[in-house]
Amino acid sequence: MAPESTALVTRDPNESPYQLVTNQTLKASTALLKHIKSEAKRKETESTTKNLLANHDNGSDEDASADNDEPIWLTLTTKKHIVDKKRLKPGKITVPHSLNSSPSSTVCLITADPQRAFKDTIAHASFPPALSKRITRVIGMKKLQGRYKSFESRRQLLHEHDVFLADDRIITRLPQVLGKTFYKGSKKPVPVNLEAYKPKDANGKRQKPDKTDGNKRAVVAQPQQVAREIERTLSAAQVYPSPSATTSVRIGLASFTPQQLVENIEAVVAGLVEKFVTKKWRNVRAVHIKGPNTMALPVWLADELWVDERDVLDDEEAARAIEAGQQKGKKRKVRDGEATDVAEDQTQVKVQSAEPKAKKPKKIEDTGTSKPEGADRKAKKIKKIEDADMNKEMALRREKLRAQKAEAREAADGDVISVKKTKVVKTTTDGKVKVKTKKTSVVAVP
Repeated sequence: MAPESTALVTRDPNESPYQLVTNQTLKASTALLKHIKSEAKRKETESTTKNLLANHDNGSDEDASADNDEPIWLTLTTKKHIVDKKRLKPGKITVPHSLNSSPSSTVCLITADPQRAFKDTIAHASFPPALSKRITRVIGMKKLQGRYKSFESRRQLLHEHDVFLADDRIITRLPQVLGKTFYKGSKKPVPVNLEAYKPKDANGKRQKPDKTDGNKRAVVAQPQQVAREIERTLSAAQVYPSPSATTSVRIGLASFTPQQLVENIEAVVAGLVEKFVTKKWRNVRAVHIKGPNTMALPVWLADELWVDERDVLDDEEAARAIEAGQQKGKKRKVRDGEATDVAEDQTQVKVQSAEPKAKKPKKIEDTGTSKPEGADRKAKKIKKIEDADMNKEMALRREKLRAQKAEAREAADGDVISVKKTKVVKTTTDGKVKVKTKKTSVVAVP
């Protein structure tokens, strides 16, 4: 086998640096597709089990490679974030070669209520028959909430269809209904406009409907308009901007030719830079393409790592910035009215934290009238113990008294027993009154 060329593709000095080089894009696409196909063939030969899902009716290698639908991703790296928050509605970029053009792929359409109007529109005679066959299910929002509540039913629905389209009027409510099952992979519901177009004014701009005249817009558009919107959505690449410096877009399949992949790359990069990236090419740092399990191959790299010249600091400004960063790691202590800057010493902190610190006794201010909190707590505890001892002593006395009464009854042999109660009141020095009760048993002998 002849060694592959490793020569770099250089730009023409007369061309603008802020554009893709077609030769470099074609070289990267050819290498990536070749690697994916060779890896798929190697796994097939090394595997001991036969893939029953592969289509080998004709027995040719071309048919086997055509069924290889591994996605190809384009990764755009920017110097600064392009959005501040994540969006549920993706952006759409029209590509020359659709990723969902296979007639065998199935589409599930999630619509607003009532769903019967949308089913009648798709079954209309003016709706394209080829597209109507691909839409295998139309389900409304209420039926989706009632029928697919469990995780197993949602997972089954996910595996039954290849593409999920949703009315853009309900796209923001779907994450709560479908759950994370649909939003982890590449089968996220894609919004599509199924509502009738707004009327245009004399300048060609679409007007808002007048709610006072009673002419409400239809729930669903005409069949030709619905078909046109669905086909445009299926033939577009979906862009999900996120608050980061990296954006990934699915631009092709492993069954594409290198030239088809190059055309999609150029269309997607132009759409991303024009619609989503602030400051256009000045904010783009790199463009790569990759497969699901491959390394990223560079397509375009920026010469500068900054957006504006003002972002670059000279030597003096850089030294001040470094010094300011070091000042953040210092603590400011005040001793005897003098402020001193003391740097944090991590080793000293560790040594001091390892040594156990002696507990300092709490200072109790003697006010003469109020007792400290600890003394009150201790007094309550002592009183609780004394009360428990007194209860035990009283219980013993009762038992002893019952025994004495029983002996007296046996000795008297039916004589009358009278009990006298006397109260003794004592007054202590602190002003408290204590009352004690004495019981005296008197046996009357006949």
